[in-house]
Amino acid sequence: MSVILLAEKVFLGVISAAVNVLRRRSGRPYKCDPIVQDDETGSAAFPMVLVQIPMYNEKEVYHLSIGAACRLTWPADRLTVQILDDSTDDEIKELVRSECDRWAKDGVNIRYETRKDRAGYKAGNLKEGMRHGYVQGCEFVAMFDADFQPAPDFLLRTVPLLVRNPRIALVQARWEFVNANDCLLTRMQEMSMDYHFKVEQEAGSSLYSFFGYNGTAGVWRKRAIVEPGGWEDRTTAEDMDLALRAGLRGWEFLYTGGIKVKSELPSSLRAYRSQQHRWSCGPALLLKKMFWEVLAAKKVSVWKKLYMIYNFFVARRIVWAFYTFFFFSILVPISVLFSEVQIPVWELIYIPVAINVLTSVGTPRSIHLIIPWFLFENVMALHRSKALMIGFFEARRANEWIVTQKLGNAQKMKSVGRTKENRRFKDRFHCLELWIGLLILMSTCYDYLYRADYFYIFLLPQSIMYFAVGFDFMGASVSS
Repeated sequence: MSVILLAEKVFLGVISAAVNVLRRRSGRPYKCDPIVQDDETGSAAFPMVLVQIPMYNEKEVYHLSIGAACRLTWPADRLTVQILDDSTDDEIKELVRSECDRWAKDGVNIRYETRKDRAGYKAGNLKEGMRHGYVQGCEFVAMFDADFQPAPDFLLRTVPLLVRNPRIALVQARWEFVNANDCLLTRMQEMSMDYHFKVEQEAGSSLYSFFGYNGTAGVWRKRAIVEPGGWEDRTTAEDMDLALRAGLRGWEFLYTGGIKVKSELPSSLRAYRSQQHRWSCGPALLLKKMFWEVLAAKKVSVWKKLYMIYNFFVARRIVWAFYTFFFFSILVPISVLFSEVQIPVWELIYIPVAINVLTSVGTPRSIHLIIPWFLFENVMALHRSKALMIGFFEARRANEWIVTQKLGNAQKMKSVGRTKENRRFKDRFHCLELWIGLLILMSTCYDYLYRADYFYIFLLPQSIMYFAVGFDFMGASVSS
């Protein structure tokens, strides 16, 4: 597994680096001529664009995304902003409705839509939004979660790529985080997400014109949504589901790292855990449901199928989670307790160091945090491994959808502490992390007292990180 991961990191890193060098030399690989309005055609030269913003009880951030969408530079008669509100709190519903009315009075074509229930969660909400009559005339669909704030020129920079290149189904922008500096938890998340965008998405887009849609900050060709069957709610990875089905029909995807959209990282461990459960469980269930469909696809090459299954699912998600957890949290501590277990130096030091250095290159400013990030990723690998198993076996929480809590801005970070205090006593502890932390601590003490193999130099901080997560000490209260 470690060799698989190292090979994948080197492969993606080389592709990403080569693409950046070649792009600087030769310019854009795709046509991107701006849309020009003249006296004869007027605003009709611009295609009809629908902007969808699904939300659920987003009291702290609803005004940010709505305001940003309504400020997008695009002819007013060629733009429709659709607010898909699944909120169950009547007070929040009224706030969102009032915000929509305020922008409507300013001349923005904004529609406020609700449903009778939350069937299908986000996928069901988006699917319902596509059924309205006024959507039929729209050619492109931009999507933003409630905490995303696109710049005014977002459509001017993305839509021409779709207009000039008819085989492109999706243009995905990069996420930029407004709260990355708020705490140690957000700094470490930024490291993981920067690698995902700068290396994984860049390499997939450049090599195979395929990558997983991130669910927001992207613009779709509406035909590419409808053609594969629209939104499906069979997993919690509805964005990846749609991307996979569209990719199997021969559509191409384009990642544009130069276009950034402001968003928010989870500032509490509870919110981050629920997000990671959804992001790990959904792909596992999706692989189970679509494995044979990928193999049977006629419109994609064998190499693209191999990339979808091996690199996109197996190496990047399954192998990464299981290797990180079982090697560092199970095998290494057991090797201390049982002298019969011997781990080669190349396996224990060289490969892990290479993997983590390659993964941290996306955020050079946080290179000094590589050790706590490495320890934290080992702990979260336990949570992701458990979510993968739940997805594979379609257990009770396989389709659990918990909306990630957003705070809106740094001044509201204090609410995290109040939220934690209001939680039930038993919800503040994560027993599995505490048990693994205890196992590692026992191995640390045994190595220090009886073997003196210096394993305790790694095991002690790893056990501390397990206890920090187990006792829910990670989050906004831990300053970076």
